Amino acid sequence: MALTEALISEGPASDARELMLYGQFVGEWEFDWTEYDDGGAVRAAARGDWIFGWVLEGRAVQDVWIVPGREYGTTLRVYDPRTGTWKVTWNGPIQGTRASFVARVSGSEIVQEGVSAEGQPLRWIFSDIRDDSFRWRAVYSVDGGRSWRLRTEMNVQRNPAQGSLSQLAGRASSHGAAPA
Repeated sequence: MALTEALISEGPASDARELMLYGQFVGEWEFDWTEYDDGGAVRAAARGDWIFGWVLEGRAVQDVWIVPGREYGTTLRVYDPRTGTWKVTWNGPIQGTRASFVARVSGSEIVQEGVSAEGQPLRWIFSDIRDDSFRWRAVYSVDGGRSWRLRTEMNVQRNPAQGSLSQLAGRASSHGAAPA
């Protein structure tokens, strides 16, 4: 069996509805990425691609995040039914970065909480989530979480050639995957 056969799944596991928190992002996306310095000025900006897919028998969601010339990384998101949270790990080999988070729903947002390499509280937040777009931002705190500064943000749009979330779910169901 090849690695791709063992890793990639057609859809979510049928017994885990909670998987759709990140499962809603499965597919291909494009984004405008902006990074800010400590004073809030734009440090860098670029366009990129973000591809999400089902892995590990449909019990996890993995992505590949690509900004040409800057980073080509991956995140693995695994739901923990004992705690009702997600364990999230990002690896960016070009920049040599790694970050671990615990994620949960907060209102209409998905908030991933962790600690930066410098020991500062860190949050990665998915917000304004729609079938064809969402906003993502990384914020950090230098005062123990009393206030937050924006480090990075992305405005993300589903690749228009791919179709809507409901069309993707229909295709997955026709391939034997569990319905969303």
